[in-house]
Parts: sequence; C-alpha cells; structure tokens
Amino acid sequence: MSEALPAGRAAHPPAMLRIVLTVFLPFACGYFMSYLYRSVNAVIAPNLVTEFTLSAGDLGLLTSVYFATFALFQIPLGILLDRFGPRRVQSCLLLSAVLGAVLFSQGSTAWQLLVGRALIGLGVSGGLMSSFKAIVMWFPKERWPLVNGCFMGMGGLGALAATTPIEALLGITDWRGIFLGMAALNVAVSAAIFLVVPERATGAEGSTLAEAVRSLVAIYRDRFFWRLAPLGIGTMGIGMAFQGLWVGPWLRDVVGFDRAEVAQHLFYLTVLLTAGFVLGGVAADLLTRRGVTLMQALGWGMLLLLLSQLPLVFGWPGGMWVVLAGIGLLSNVGGYCYAMLSGHFPQSVSGRSNTALNLLVFGCGAFGLQYAIGAVIDQFPRAASGGYAPEAYQAAFGAALLLQVLGFLWFLAPHRRSSA
Repeated sequence: MSEALPAGRAAHPPAMLRIVLTVFLPFACGYFMSYLYRSVNAVIAPNLVTEFTLSAGDLGLLTSVYFATFALFQIPLGILLDRFGPRRVQSCLLLSAVLGAVLFSQGSTAWQLLVGRALIGLGVSGGLMSSFKAIVMWFPKERWPLVNGCFMGMGGLGALAATTPIEALLGITDWRGIFLGMAALNVAVSAAIFLVVPERATGAEGSTLAEAVRSLVAIYRDRFFWRLAPLGIGTMGIGMAFQGLWVGPWLRDVVGFDRAEVAQHLFYLTVLLTAGFVLGGVAADLLTRRGVTLMQALGWGMLLLLLSQLPLVFGWPGGMWVVLAGIGLLSNVGGYCYAMLSGHFPQSVSGRSNTALNLLVFGCGAFGLQYAIGAVIDQFPRAASGGYAPEAYQAAFGAALLLQVLGFLWFLAPHRRSSA
C-alpha cells in the first residue's frame, strides 16, 4: 500500500505516480461524473421543456434541486469525511446518484424528474470535497492549489462531455437512454474508488459527534471563513448557474443562435472552463512561488470576473466572447478559497472546513442563483419568438452581478485577523 506524502517533502517520481494513479484518478473520475450530471440539463433542456411543458421557473427548479440536496448534505458530509475517510464515503455516496439517474430516466412527470435529480445531487455531493480531503491527506501542502486546479480540470472534462458529445448522442438515443448510460458508468466509478484507492487514517477516527459539532461551530464563527465565504459564493455560484443551465437559453434568445450553435458554444465555454481550472492551479503555484498571495490572486480574479459580466447586464450580444471567456476562465477563482481554508484550519477538520463553505456555495450560490434567475425571467412576458425576453435576462443577470459586487466589497473591506 502506498504511503502518503508528508507535507513539505518532495515526492520521488515513482511514489508520486502511484498516488496519481491510485488516488488522484479514481476521485477525478467521480468528479467527472458530478460535472456531467450538473451540466447535462443545459443541452437536454429543450426536450424536457417540450415533453413536460416546463416554465423557466420550473426548469430552474428542476435543474437546481441537484444543488439543493448537494448543499444540504455538506455538513454531515464533512463529519463523515473526517471520521471515515474519503474512500469509503465517496464510493457509497455515488450509488445514490446511480439510483437517481435510473429514476430520472424513467420519469413520466416533472415531480418524478425532481426526485431523481435530487438523488443525483445527493450522490455526487462528495465529488469535490472527498477529493479535496484526499489531496490534503496524500499531497504536500505547498502543492494543494496546483493539485486542486488539475483535479477540477477533470470536472471540466465532465462538463465538456455534457455538450457536443451529449448532443451527438441525442441523435442515437433519447435523453432517457443517456441517463441510463450515465448510471452504468457511475457504478464503475464507485467500484474503482472502493477497490483502487488505498485506505489511510484521517486523524479524526476517535472523535465524537459532540466534538465534531463543536469544531463545526468554531469554523462558522471564524472571521477568516466569513471574509472568504461571500466571494466564494458569488464566483462559483454564477459560474455553475450560467454554465449549468442559463448560458444555453441566453445564447438562443439574446445572441440568436439555433440549437446546434448553442451546443457548439456550450462546448467552447466548457473548454474555457476546463482550461480555467488547470491554469488557475498553475497560476496559483507560480504566483505563490513569487511572493503573490492567494488572497491577492483571488481579489484580482474576482474583479476581472465582474467586468466580464457587463455584456449580460447591458444586453450586448457582441460581447458574447467576453462573457464566455470571463465566466469560463475566472468563475473557478473561488476555488482558491478551499485551499486557503485547508491551510487555515487543522488537517483533522479539513473536510468540515471545506464542506462548511461548500454548503453556502451550492445552497446560496448555485441553487439560489440558478433558481432566482429563472424566477426573475418569469416576471417578464415571453418574446414573440416564444423564448424569453432579452430584458428579462438583463434584469436577472444584473441582480446576480449586484450580489457579487457586494461580496467583493466585503472581501476588500478591512477585517480583524482571526486567531484560529
């Protein structure tokens, strides 16, 4: 069985290769599935709207319920990860996604789809956090931002698979067949994590539930945590809400693309997203080596992300590439928050500190923004073409941008240093 890399020590190439093959890749496959499930509705949305007569709010709720159950499980997830380790927790959780995908594929009403989507969200709720826990356990601290970025790039590949490849598969089978295929793939990933990943002590095996709750309360009382939280919610929330659903309708109704062009540009966006994950990790590694802190990199990245959303707010179809490049490359800058929290808190509570933030990112950010954008759009009359009105998108994305600006100003405001 491979041994973990002690923090601060360089790994010999053979040891690092073993860890990449037996730890990084199995968990990365799980995160691939998470992003595939998260993003697939952006392509199959027209099928669902037609077959089940869904409004914009209905579509937003159906897609974002994934984020709701995902978020609700974050607190128990953190406790489980610190107590039982990422291998056992993640391999078991993925089986819920299998059940949800099967139920979704067989749904005959919107409510049945909702239940299936909720189970999927629960099943993949550990995709990122279990992997971050594994990275903290197996990789040296100074490489966490780089490894996190490379790992999140695998999620970007899952998002890529949910664009043009899914559109091509719709010419062979229907959306129900696609979900059955995803369920089968998910079984294989769950088995790989359970059978391939080595077991290793987490450092919190003997902790009681009361101790776990006390540590969680301490995390939520920490000033440094609350300096990062609003910014993380805004950056990652808008990225998931836009890329996971609303970019497709926006490209159709505002930019004027047909379905094939929408799928093609969804593919471009997810290429940028994948590149952003990896480049963000590489940039963090290079910048910190040159004395630039992750805090500074986070601030500049957020500023550029805010500016890139202006075409959404002002209804500039010609600014499409500014939007796609900005959200694709920069919405993941909030991922720096996880590495910063892992370094701020003890390793024994790293699962809880990251899931404490993830609860807010997915509950308030992804679920809240994705659903709220649809609810705002529904307040406007439909366009003559049958799509949503361009001014509806301006209002919805304008409100989302305002919330992000407030989070950014809070991040920039002076804060007393936490003693934790």
